[in-house]
Amino acid sequence: MSTAATVARGVACTRCQVHAESVFRIEGLDCGEEVAILERRLRPLAGVEDLTADIVGQRLHVKYDAAVLSAAAIVEAVGGTGMRAWLEHERPVAAPTSRARGALVAASGAALLAGFGGGFAGLPESWSIAAFVVAAVAGGVYPFRRAAASLRMRSLDIHVLMLVAVAGALALGEWAEAGTVVFLFSIAQWLESRTMERARESIRALMELAPVEALVRHGGHEHRVAVDTVVPGATIVVRPGEKIPLDGVVAAGRSEVNQAPITGESLPLEKGPGDEVFAGTINGHGALDVTVTRQVRDTTIARIIHMVEAAQAERAPAQQFVDRFARWYTPGVIVLAASAAVVGPLVTGDPLAVWIYRALVLLVVSCPCALVISTPVSIVAALAGAARRGVLIKGGAHLERLAGARTFAFDKTGTLTRGVLVVDEVVGLRGTAEADLIADAAAVEARSEHPIGAAIVALASARGLERSAASDVRAIPGLGAEGTVAGRAVVAGNARLFEARGLLDAAAAAVVARLAAEGRTAVLIARDGVTVGVLAVADAVRPVARDVMQMLQRDHGARVVMLTGDIEATARTVAETTGITEWRAQLLPADKVEAVKALRAGGGAVVMVGDGVNDAPALAAADVGMVMGAIGSDAALETADVALMSDELQKVPYALRLSRATLRNIKANIAISLGLKAAFLAMAVAGTATLWMAVLADTGASLIVVANALRLLRYD
Repeated sequence: MSTAATVARGVACTRCQVHAESVFRIEGLDCGEEVAILERRLRPLAGVEDLTADIVGQRLHVKYDAAVLSAAAIVEAVGGTGMRAWLEHERPVAAPTSRARGALVAASGAALLAGFGGGFAGLPESWSIAAFVVAAVAGGVYPFRRAAASLRMRSLDIHVLMLVAVAGALALGEWAEAGTVVFLFSIAQWLESRTMERARESIRALMELAPVEALVRHGGHEHRVAVDTVVPGATIVVRPGEKIPLDGVVAAGRSEVNQAPITGESLPLEKGPGDEVFAGTINGHGALDVTVTRQVRDTTIARIIHMVEAAQAERAPAQQFVDRFARWYTPGVIVLAASAAVVGPLVTGDPLAVWIYRALVLLVVSCPCALVISTPVSIVAALAGAARRGVLIKGGAHLERLAGARTFAFDKTGTLTRGVLVVDEVVGLRGTAEADLIADAAAVEARSEHPIGAAIVALASARGLERSAASDVRAIPGLGAEGTVAGRAVVAGNARLFEARGLLDAAAAAVVARLAAEGRTAVLIARDGVTVGVLAVADAVRPVARDVMQMLQRDHGARVVMLTGDIEATARTVAETTGITEWRAQLLPADKVEAVKALRAGGGAVVMVGDGVNDAPALAAADVGMVMGAIGSDAALETADVALMSDELQKVPYALRLSRATLRNIKANIAISLGLKAAFLAMAVAGTATLWMAVLADTGASLIVVANALRLLRYD
């Protein structure tokens, strides 16, 4: 899963001689202001084609011409901004430790206390002034270094604004104020970086699901190697309790595999020869020999990680609004601060120093960092939390549209139903016992590859019925099968076959008519020319389907519609079983598209829930396309806006709840940020706010919005 600088061969790029893309880790990328600084520094570089930044992941994705520009040159250019960069797959650049930064903050606090203590103890004023200066210098080492880099880039970020405010306070002789402001700012920045790191660690947990080594069996020997050296076709050994390192197919052994890290499923699944297993899942009690089917970069978990990273970079409409607002907010407040310093004394007659101080407070308040980060940190936390529960949402825009969903359209087969035929009723005629009826039918169908035959055989096996071997078995295409069981001629088939042979008596016909009205398929059984029973076969409705439909309708006020290509009777039966009041039957794929468009025209966003690529046109026509059981399905992962990795229908209301909780979280964060800014703007102009209060408001708001967003990681 390495994201090193790579030359992309065959990439259509009209500007590049050698197109390359690299992902860099950026130390110090914590706010939208830093993103703006990076863009101003890197975009003018010859060879840079495009770049995108991920604040929460501290990543920078750069597309460039490798014939003109190198990754090392990009790292050097980033260094000129006061931030530091390294290629994501490389070791981090040696950086000052959090402990060293914490020590400087502690020294600043101790000097500040000494300054105030000297005043109370009656020491000379020079003692206190010296202590306050020491507090400002110790606490300002990191902020002022970043301010110098920002000034070189002609950027007014919070560090520059703080430098101006502190310099102004010192010029006005406000020594205690200057020391207090720097200390509060440095400790708040330190706490904010620690809080953001906690968020990143929670998100990185997703990236560390799969092991980095695999136990490979080759030539009778077993040895551990790095997963990125294992090729498809190799045999790996997974011992009990170990994580499966790569996608593959079980070649030997049986075990229960916990797929919760990818699918969120609560129960382990039994895996045996021929079953597919996935990297990052956890082996149970038995050892497994697995034939590798995908390289590490192509595994399901690698693709999920890539999609989550891409989703983090996608800007939701709410984030785009915040970014536009922030671009105007900071210059506007700076103009207000300058105007206050010039016009204030003329209007009120107050001393110039009073209004300069108020202008400095306004400068501190002008930083929009908390506002800018309020949206992306909520979205990224929600995306990571959902992915850890087996719900892959491909970006903030889809999350926001899902929150506004008013209509849910469900495919029937494989979505509301299991997509597997089962025998759900046995009707014995002429006193025939159910067990004998099932055993005879299963004997004739034992070698059938038809889903109906498989359903009959599965029922006999589930009931533990002993059946005689059938001889002279003959399949009758489209109608049924016949053979000899224990010396008696047995026929299993549909009503057309029995009617053609004159075996459909009145009692059997009545049962067939009832089952047809209920949307179920009738399989008639005859023994020696006499009809002795009927088996009802149907696609089993998921046990949780009714509860999920009620949850969507009752708890979330959603309109639920079923769209199916099945006949009207079957559609009606499934709808009544699941509690759906609207359905449309006998729809071709094109008809489903038109149905979705009609639902959209009725108002509100429409979510289409299907089980695979056969629903792709309808999924694309909906505002949000949601695919169930996407694990192992490349096409489903690629086409859906929301991919439910497991085959669990209850993940649909979870995704809806999460999206709405995220939208509430974003609105709360924006309200907190704007509310604090508005309050301190008014207080600054009125002269009731101090510099240290403005610092607490600015950095405190950032801490609040990050902590509030982190709650979404645990949302269930």
